[in-house]
Amino acid sequence: MTRSADAAQAWQAMRTLVLDLHDRRAEVSQALDLSFIRAKALSRLVAGPLTMRELAGRLGTDPPYTTVVVDDLERRGLVRRSTSPDDRRVKIVSVTDSGARAADIADRILSEPPPVLAALDGPDLAELTRILTQLLAGSNEFS
Repeated sequence: MTRSADAAQAWQAMRTLVLDLHDRRAEVSQALDLSFIRAKALSRLVAGPLTMRELAGRLGTDPPYTTVVVDDLERRGLVRRSTSPDDRRVKIVSVTDSGARAADIADRILSEPPPVLAALDGPDLAELTRILTQLLAGSNEFS
């Protein structure tokens, strides 16, 4: 196999493992009674308030859809919207205590390793962690 084919095979295996065999998005949605994009918005806001535009960028959604998401989260009491003191046209979204608790539940569900991963022996798990950490560090250089 060529290096490119090896990389494609590794990528496909990671995608299958995370997205097909052990996708936790539905579990998060069911636990919170929220669509996954709404749970994802909460998790982005836990780190601190964001403007609507910043939130749209972090979610990879367009501004009108982000407004729909925030409107629903606000109705549920999970976020609050305020006006920027610097520009009244800019809305700032922050998570409420209830929203932070929901984000914590989502994080716990998403962070639970699948049994197949937890079953790896110590050296294999350490090597996988080393490789993934290296890949993540390399990804940060290009983002």
